[in-house]
Amino acid sequence: MRKRQFLSTVVGLAAGSLIAPAKAAVAPVTAGQTILTLLGDIHRSNRGPVNVVKDQYLHKLGLHFERGFTFSLDELEQLPQVAIRPTVEYDDQVHTFSGPRLADVLAVAEIHKTPTTRIILHGIDGYAPEMAYSQSVLHNYILATRMDNELLSIGGLGPLFAIYDADRMAEMAQLPLAQRFQKCPWGLFCIEVLN
Repeated sequence: MRKRQFLSTVVGLAAGSLIAPAKAAVAPVTAGQTILTLLGDIHRSNRGPVNVVKDQYLHKLGLHFERGFTFSLDELEQLPQVAIRPTVEYDDQVHTFSGPRLADVLAVAEIHKTPTTRIILHGIDGYAPEMAYSQSVLHNYILATRMDNELLSIGGLGPLFAIYDADRMAEMAQLPLAQRFQKCPWGLFCIEVLN
């Protein structure tokens, strides 16, 4: 928990605002702010290499690249939106999550898709599950920007939550709730594409 509070404070300070520690747990995402960076085997880019000063967190995680593709909240919300209603482990309740399909987001950056293409989903807490690209398509992941029609926030589940509708997937629905979302990081901010 302290790590999440620390990261929220760092993100708030990096955005140029002085957030009091009591309010650091929830930092709203603004519409034009970059909230997702794609890197790796992509054919399209809209940004240059990692800047060790401006991209301090990427640098510290060792996520170095010569070119990447970034999305703001506005840009993600311009893609076709999907709503799902899975039961989540945090409160054992059904919630509505909405956002673009992960496959649609990756298609914008024109990732190189082969049978061996893998992706790593990086959360701000350091959790970074890796999976085959084909698995992400099969499970129909979305990058949720909203839960129950409210924007996800940094310090909560945001800026993005990579999630699927586990209740509608027979192989996931039969698992205990705590095991259904092991490759679904909240706080998602970066996706690596590997070949």
